[in-house]
Amino acid sequence: MLAVFETAARYQMYHSLGMVAAGLAGRAFDCPRVTRAGWCFAAGMLLFCGSLYGVSLLGIRWLGAVTPIGGLAFITGWTLFGWSVWQGTMVSKE
Repeated sequence: MLAVFETAARYQMYHSLGMVAAGLAGRAFDCPRVTRAGWCFAAGMLLFCGSLYGVSLLGIRWLGAVTPIGGLAFITGWTLFGWSVWQGTMVSKE
């Protein structure tokens, strides 16, 4: 179960950095799509990492069924963030 815990901690670290980047970019460029990406990262951390922590630390096996929903939130967040960069919507409004 240590590997499950380490995976949760690693994904939480990566996506917390992504959430900070999305928050800064959303505020600097006034881009609602990037702000939604940050919320997807937060939901993913709660669902994906939280379920893995529950499985590894508390032994609640059924939480493993929630993990893919959190992974989908992560994928959605990175897609929104990347799409904003690709479309050039993150251009300063000044």
